[in-house]
Amino acid sequence: MAQFVKIGSRSELPPTGEAKEFMLGEKVLCVANVNGEFSAMDNVCLHRGGPLGQGVIEGDKIICPWHGWQFDAKSGAVSHNPEVRLKTHRLRVDGDEVWVEV
Repeated sequence: MAQFVKIGSRSELPPTGEAKEFMLGEKVLCVANVNGEFSAMDNVCLHRGGPLGQGVIEGDKIICPWHGWQFDAKSGAVSHNPEVRLKTHRLRVDGDEVWVEV
């Protein structure tokens, strides 16, 4: 059975076309807003550990601010090798609260 943990409030979510970091215990998540649709994934780039939540969004990709690696915001797949991907987390907004599945 899925367990959801609250990570913040609706007002803390990033605006359209941006990403933001959220704490989940000792872990940091990247929450992205692509055209009004929110997604959550691990925040650490697979290349050199860059903070994806500090990156930019181009189309449906999150671009790592350190070396430009691109990740699909929904699946976490690396653009140049779709078989390699970050762990994604189901996200839900319930009223004013934002929850992710752990």
